[in-house]
Amino acid sequence: MAEKSMLPSRFFLCLITVAMCLLIFSSTFLFRLNDNSFTPTFFEIVDDYNSTEYFISELRQLPHQPSEADTISPYSNQTEISEEVVPQVTNVVRIDSLGYDKVKVCDPSHAILKVYMYDLPPEFHFGLMGWKGGPNQVWPDVSNLSEIPRYPGGLNLQHSIAYWLTLDLLSSNSEEVSRPCTAFRVNNTKDADIIFVPFLSSLTYNRYSKHTRKRKVSVDRILQDKLVKFLKNRDEWKRSGGKDHLIVAHHPNSMKTARKELGSARFILADFGRYPKKIANLQKDVIAPYQHVIKTTPANISSPFEDRPILVYFQGAIYRKDGGAIRQELYYLLKDEKDVHFSFGSVRANGVNQAGRGMAASKFCLNIAGDTPSSNRLFDAIATHCVPVIISDDIELPYEDVLDYSEFCVFVRATDAVRKGYLLNLLRGIDQDKWSKMWNRLKDTEKHFEYQFPSRPGDAVDMIWGVVSRKLSASYNEVYRKSRYSKTNLLLNTQ
Repeated sequence: MAEKSMLPSRFFLCLITVAMCLLIFSSTFLFRLNDNSFTPTFFEIVDDYNSTEYFISELRQLPHQPSEADTISPYSNQTEISEEVVPQVTNVVRIDSLGYDKVKVCDPSHAILKVYMYDLPPEFHFGLMGWKGGPNQVWPDVSNLSEIPRYPGGLNLQHSIAYWLTLDLLSSNSEEVSRPCTAFRVNNTKDADIIFVPFLSSLTYNRYSKHTRKRKVSVDRILQDKLVKFLKNRDEWKRSGGKDHLIVAHHPNSMKTARKELGSARFILADFGRYPKKIANLQKDVIAPYQHVIKTTPANISSPFEDRPILVYFQGAIYRKDGGAIRQELYYLLKDEKDVHFSFGSVRANGVNQAGRGMAASKFCLNIAGDTPSSNRLFDAIATHCVPVIISDDIELPYEDVLDYSEFCVFVRATDAVRKGYLLNLLRGIDQDKWSKMWNRLKDTEKHFEYQFPSRPGDAVDMIWGVVSRKLSASYNEVYRKSRYSKTNLLLNTQ
């Protein structure tokens, strides 16, 4: 009898135990879904948009029906930008609204830069995005937008420069694509000013640099080794020692092994932070802007001085190493100021859109050195017409030989920025008239930092080709200067 009377109590005890387990499990699940999780925010921060943690695992393509006027743009027709955004199709009307001139079909004779591009196998470029051509087909038909693979979205996009330059060169041979005549693809290396290597090195680092159980060597490393072998065996490389070759290695960690072997070539980079001077320097190499991840603010709806209540804005990674340690110092100096937004940031929980709205509502946006001198934050600020405050002593800026950044940016030395009261006093001393001049200049120049296909006069693709051309001209001038007397002596000896 005693045993029978204990059965109901044991049953209820088991029932209560199961209920408690289910309650704990469901609570934990809800906390994981909630923005206010138990995980400290500094474990979820975004590095200078250089972090590999948030790269999407699969390329997601959006269905579309392209028209003749379609243009590929990473931000158009989007109400929000998520961490998995991919370039979409937009209309040329948007481009006209940014101030671009209309262009006609390129006349090769008007090109200022003649470029030979290697027909590397698709595994080095569009094959990385899942593109598969027909038998012996190396390139997609760029005159048909539906055939062009979309570059992976999210933080991958910021280093997608090689993708846009490759598309631009392919389209230069198409009569159906209207674009500037700055660069033109030639079929013979003897006719070329520069030889372009179409390797999407930033994408291979982003997506294929990790080892797997099946592979002891990463796909990224395998492709780098293949590229080195290919180039070193080419007569074109042997003829110049690689000095007339152009390679894009925009992600600071891309081409990590190959860069030593190919250091004589010209690189297109984000900065020189992780390169020795012998391999990369301003004399031969090109600094290209990041593709900003925040949506461009149209000039006609950009908020003026009085409608931007935040004086200073910064959101992102705060605890950095090397030159980025200054972020931590500035954080403790500014975090409690009433008109300053200085906080940790994350791409999660709609973080990119939050940052976009915050920048668009701010007068000044801080661009502080991180693990490397540059970051995407500068170009996000330009896209939202928030006057950039550059605190990075070693930064190199795109197109600075033709663009005066002091007209729309504020430069502050790191040693001055960390002096108590210095930075805020400086920025508060910039009155509405001075700020408005910089704001108007921002609206005029932001088109120079837009990547798109087809390219347009003065956009990022067009500007990069212009820098390459000027670098080559400077090199030629140096060669001519050094050979002045030798050529004169040769002339005298032949008479």
